[in-house]
Amino acid sequence: MHGETRLPRNTKEGLLFLLIVSIISVNTIAPLIVGLELGFSKEIYLDTLKILPFMWVIVVLLVRLVAGPIVRKVLPKFTGQTDGFNARVLLNIILNVTVLSISMSVIGTWVGTGHVSLEPVRNFLHIWPRNFGIAFWIELLVAQPIARLAMKSLHARQDRKAQSVNA
Repeated sequence: MHGETRLPRNTKEGLLFLLIVSIISVNTIAPLIVGLELGFSKEIYLDTLKILPFMWVIVVLLVRLVAGPIVRKVLPKFTGQTDGFNARVLLNIILNVTVLSISMSVIGTWVGTGHVSLEPVRNFLHIWPRNFGIAFWIELLVAQPIARLAMKSLHARQDRKAQSVNA
């Protein structure tokens, strides 16, 4: 997928891609999950907004230090030379969302409640499938497409600029 305009081409672009995906994800997934747990109200939403910066830092660290390395190691075992862009992206999303939703089903509960307990571990089989489903569909239909569109636009702008310099 070298040269793919919808993906980051360097570290700086990778950070921008991560920023876009993580900001969209944290600002949609966390409020949805909290709303399903506690009910949807203005007060609950405003309380959720207070923890979002902490959740965002945790998600970015988990992506960079846990999910990213795991997915980079596992993805080649399931993809072949003839697999297309969409197949690779879908598998990448599934693997990332799996690792992050497992982690955040526990850590997110701790951050949201303000204390560490065994409750999210005991309720894991109840909360994880729902959290995975929410995160998967938001990543697949909202966060990733917006980030890929941003990369495509950035690369088109870079190509136009390079062409005008060379002309």
